[in-house]
Amino acid sequence: MKTLAALALISGLASLAGAAPKFELGTINGAAFRIDVPENWNGGLVVYCHGYNASPVTYKGDAASPLIAVFTNQGYAVAQSGYAAGGWAIQEGAVDTESLRRYFISKYGMPRETYLTGHSMGGFLTMMLMERYPTVYDAAMPMCGPLAPSEAFQSRGAFDGIVLFNHYFPGVLPDPTKIPADFVSGTGDKALVGKILEALDAAPDKSAALRKQNNIKSNKDLAGTLAFLVYLIKELDQRAGGNPFDNRNIIYNGTLDDNLVNSLIPRYTADPHALAYLREYYTPTGKIAKPMLAIHTSYDPLVPVSIPNTYATLVELAGTQNLFVQQFVKHDGHCAILPEETSKGFSELVNWKKTGARPAGGELK
Repeated sequence: MKTLAALALISGLASLAGAAPKFELGTINGAAFRIDVPENWNGGLVVYCHGYNASPVTYKGDAASPLIAVFTNQGYAVAQSGYAAGGWAIQEGAVDTESLRRYFISKYGMPRETYLTGHSMGGFLTMMLMERYPTVYDAAMPMCGPLAPSEAFQSRGAFDGIVLFNHYFPGVLPDPTKIPADFVSGTGDKALVGKILEALDAAPDKSAALRKQNNIKSNKDLAGTLAFLVYLIKELDQRAGGNPFDNRNIIYNGTLDDNLVNSLIPRYTADPHALAYLREYYTPTGKIAKPMLAIHTSYDPLVPVSIPNTYATLVELAGTQNLFVQQFVKHDGHCAILPEETSKGFSELVNWKKTGARPAGGELK
């Protein structure tokens, strides 16, 4: 196997002290990465985990994004992996993120402190890595992440969302266990969104029932969410090697007619190996050893707040509730957290780590 150093493509990192901001692009075991080191590097490191993407993320040599600048402006170096696979790449993301962290140490030395953060699926990965590597990171900030067992929120959210939509609007979407590879072109398939939206707008009573079921404000939000879920379920079936979803013991409620729906809705049996894969990647325990500050929007059509609220219960059961705080920002949308809000949350996390002053839960002000 090639060494990590041999795989790195260095972009002008001759010296770290007293020089202009620098970045490094490279690849480790098939996963692209980017490292940014600010001019005023304070010796600390932020490891960033990106969210769900249909294909592996790659990086360019232009200026750091506003998100990354949030951390470099505070003096921290930032390392981010693109993962070696797209989709629900929790398995690959965990390995590739840890490989990048170790590469950073081999190249730049041990950071005086290391923080972990990420958006959406990257927030989920942040939670997982904090549980699996309790001594590696000093603190973490998952943002807009589904902080709950993967089986629970993907079965009772994504899968049931498609099952119920198909009950009300047969023929628009395929059977969720038999989605053709070419049915949806990507996570933001505009043609599919339009098709779903047209069906929803044509049946106000049915669409209102589905919006209530999913706590979604508009047909547009619901259509966009459903189109993404079709892609997600198709990709999970392929990744897990079968259908990981089971609804044989589920009683649906909040529909137009609960008795009728539960009598007519199709029942599906999960493939044991596929279900085991979904549980492995990942079922959280709440067992964290360092501070974790989670940030979510007050309205998120893709990851409703009921999902990350689950983690508060998990940490209580694990006896680690003093290490977890959840805050919200008053915005609509998935991951609609502004850079200045990210900066404020990160400052609170750093202060918590350094002084022990636990931030208050509730609104991030």
